[in-house]
Amino acid sequence: MSVYATKGVRILLVGDDGVGKTSLILSLVTEEFPDEVPSRAEEITIPADVTPEKVPTHIVDFSSAEQTEDELRFELEQADVVCVVYACDNDESISRITSYWLPIVFDVCGEPRKPIVLVGNKSDCMEAEGDRMNELLSIMDQYPEVETCIECSAYDLKNISELFYYAQKAVLHPTAPLYSHDEQMLTEKCQEGLERIFRICDLDNDGVLNDIELNEFQKRCFRNSLPPHGLQEVKNTVQKHMKEGVTEEGVTIEGFLYLHTLFIQKGRQETTWTALNRFGYGSDLELRQDYLEPNFVIPSNCTTELSSAGLDFVMELFYKYDRDEDDALSSDELKDMLWLCPDEAVNDFTSTYTNDEGWCTAEGFVAYWILQTYLDYKWACRMLANFGFIHGDLDNQLTGLRVTRAKDIDMQKRKTTRSVFLVYVVGKRNCGKTAFLQSFVDRYVGSYQKDQPLSKHVINAVQLRKQEVYLILNELSEDECREKIIEGKQDAVCYLYDVTDPASFQFVADLQTELKKSPSIFVGTKSDMSSVKQNYEKAPNEFAVQNSNFPLQFYSSVEPHAKYRNVFRKVTTTAMNMGGSDESERSLMKTAMSVSLVAALAAGIGFLAFKYYRKGSSGS
Repeated sequence: MSVYATKGVRILLVGDDGVGKTSLILSLVTEEFPDEVPSRAEEITIPADVTPEKVPTHIVDFSSAEQTEDELRFELEQADVVCVVYACDNDESISRITSYWLPIVFDVCGEPRKPIVLVGNKSDCMEAEGDRMNELLSIMDQYPEVETCIECSAYDLKNISELFYYAQKAVLHPTAPLYSHDEQMLTEKCQEGLERIFRICDLDNDGVLNDIELNEFQKRCFRNSLPPHGLQEVKNTVQKHMKEGVTEEGVTIEGFLYLHTLFIQKGRQETTWTALNRFGYGSDLELRQDYLEPNFVIPSNCTTELSSAGLDFVMELFYKYDRDEDDALSSDELKDMLWLCPDEAVNDFTSTYTNDEGWCTAEGFVAYWILQTYLDYKWACRMLANFGFIHGDLDNQLTGLRVTRAKDIDMQKRKTTRSVFLVYVVGKRNCGKTAFLQSFVDRYVGSYQKDQPLSKHVINAVQLRKQEVYLILNELSEDECREKIIEGKQDAVCYLYDVTDPASFQFVADLQTELKKSPSIFVGTKSDMSSVKQNYEKAPNEFAVQNSNFPLQFYSSVEPHAKYRNVFRKVTTTAMNMGGSDESERSLMKTAMSVSLVAALAAGIGFLAFKYYRKGSSGS
């Protein structure tokens, strides 16, 4: 509908000479039957503010007496809907609907075929419908492109405005994509769209829409609420025709689909179209590209995070599908969730926290979304769209995201509102980068297969005093690390070396000396084993003191993770440094603590509050 709101709906009237096409147009404009009727009316434009659908409408008259068939074909190509006019008192004009007018319309317009409205003029000249109406109904049954048939009178001004309303409606709210008259049922695409809407609105995931959920659907689609007696009337209507459509808890999916079938059968398909449009569907019943990926510009040197509204939505999404409330999404629960976004691959949770069975926990699920939003905001937009995120009166999901202030401004002000930080992890092959990353999410050597594909990114929350921020660790290979560091998207670089390999430290020392682009921290891995002298002109601890705000750190993947939590806190603090690498550790810690309370609430406190609220609710 957004396209037509700009360009308008173009209505073309065709039919045999003398059936009254021009009279219909002039009667609409002047609200009286014209004394003199020209052979053809000029194109009429009706402003949007005087049409029921608030869409500009262009009405075009065709006269075979003045125009050629080539001109007819041109007008048919330009039209959005074709009104085939016949005279109610002229059987030949009715027979020519199928013998001439419909074939030429189909020949010119091709696929997809344009909607057609049959218009009977001069109804004032007929006393009875007789066989005429049976013939017209037969045409409607035979040709699904024929949206409706309306009989009117330019002389009596009967159904004139209704004629053009139905023509406009045939474009904006066509029946054919929604309903098969042959099979007397919803089309497959329409049913799939409505089932998605049902699942989104089923907030507690119990398979029915209760009164609260029905009213949320009503408010989202039509911007108003139904009173209790209105809701009961809806349920009574469904139950009258389909007992399984309503239970004591609410309306079932069968009842929801039947309700929309009823709307369409009664000529109220605009109700179904409004619902589909509000949940992102276009005229082809596919999710619109502007809905999946709304226009969104990320300024240079800025990052994307979930807003507080986005975080709340992700938290609610997890708990909606965690049906057994075990604080983890089983494979069946995840499959149930991902029914709403079949085109998106969400199956690798090695980047975040899982339980012993590899199922994503609540903390891990939120962290996964934060990671993906940081790396690819378009992914976040698509996922929020698929899951039905709408906040307030806005029609897109941009309120689920927030763009952070540019990093160079943070550097100037020596404070940041960001809550997510990126650190590159580099080092020689086999120095333990992968184990370092996986232990950050409590996954140790032995808990995963040696040849198991593991994410090159991991994310976890890090508590710094009273604040919680998210740290992303990105493992880089020897071949790509120089280019990536020079590109400069990172907040810091964590240099790893193997204390048991005498050639390991030289690689990271040479790299850091060459680039010196980011705050740095140095970590000796495999510290549970005997260390050897490094083949470098300076000892690692001396080099670390000169090139980092922290002394050399040590880490082992085979020892308890709790012992090394402080290493990850120091990596996080290094990433949060807003003032370069020449400050003391104490000053650095003070600077890092300037992350705003807003970011802390968004990233951590809000999540904990929600978790406790949920646990409290389930226990009441």
